[in-house]
Amino acid sequence: MPEPLKNLLHEALAGDMADCIAANAPSFDRNHFVALATDGLATLELMERSALIRDALFATLPGDFPEAAAILKASLPASGSPGLSGWMLLPVNQFIAARGLDHFDLGLDLLKALTPHFTAEFGIRPFMHRDQPRALAVISGWVNDPDQHVRRLASEGTRPRLPWAMRLPQLVKDPAPILPILTALMDDPEDYVRRSVANSLNDIAKDHPDMVAAFIAGHIDGASSERRRLLKHASRTLLKKGHAKALANFGFDAAAALRCELRLLNGEVMFGEGLDFEIRLTNAGEVEHALMIDYAIHHVKADGSLSPKVFKCKTITLAPGQSQAIERRHAMRPITTRRYYPGEHRIAILVNGAESASESFVLRMPSMDAG
Repeated sequence: MPEPLKNLLHEALAGDMADCIAANAPSFDRNHFVALATDGLATLELMERSALIRDALFATLPGDFPEAAAILKASLPASGSPGLSGWMLLPVNQFIAARGLDHFDLGLDLLKALTPHFTAEFGIRPFMHRDQPRALAVISGWVNDPDQHVRRLASEGTRPRLPWAMRLPQLVKDPAPILPILTALMDDPEDYVRRSVANSLNDIAKDHPDMVAAFIAGHIDGASSERRRLLKHASRTLLKKGHAKALANFGFDAAAALRCELRLLNGEVMFGEGLDFEIRLTNAGEVEHALMIDYAIHHVKADGSLSPKVFKCKTITLAPGQSQAIERRHAMRPITTRRYYPGEHRIAILVNGAESASESFVLRMPSMDAG
């Protein structure tokens, strides 16, 4: 069983933090910091542990932020020497976010300095929230930084809906101010950076689907294979939802002359097993068609209604008159993100975003057959 995430911040780590800081601040009270940072630590969850350690920094670092910032910056790894790194820097993010806002440029500079050693995407969000234009003026200058972690921070830190982090409501409402950053990083040499760009665009697509589809259309002609992969990953939510413009961006136009047949190999499925099905597609038209085939399982909810979840299947190209059969098994087994209920479910086949065939099947739970 994997180690609980909260254990990434532990008592020994607090001691290591104290050693790193004390080496750069002779007046730093190491023992007091450790006592505060570990008091009740074991009873707390991850972010609560981070806040406890942050509060210990409040109590033991100088109250003057520029002085505290100088100590923290000097305590980062340098020239092969160890220093504050990894999960030690999560509470440092929180410290900067709380104390650095009144020293805006200095706070952002410190976040930039620490991001190669962990990440600063959480610490940067309060600066965006406080003064978005000012923050973006600084962050925009990071897109040409020689360090890939800094370039990624320009994208990841400005994501409107970054998981686990403060949401940026201004950018959720109007993401246009970050599009120049994403454009500048779209062809970054590091896949690590390009993935962040794709995820940011996918965030935007949840609120502004037409904007992202138009952005993709404006950057796909003549795109390299790396950029094309980025743009397709950025479009994943739109493609799953069958957004017509997003589909057309990748050559998946409506195929009126397509015939789609669905055959279930087992109309009843015992929970823990799988639904076996076959799809047969025939291009009855006179032109070749690129086809993106997905399927949606409409799961029964507690109230008896159905809730669809889309799954990727296959991408194919059919010449005029050509047919192709695809066989799949969809596992119906326990997962942490879904609770299953017995009853009549439905599977629907989606071809280029359009529902083209569907059938019902029954999910049975083991308890139904007990006794």
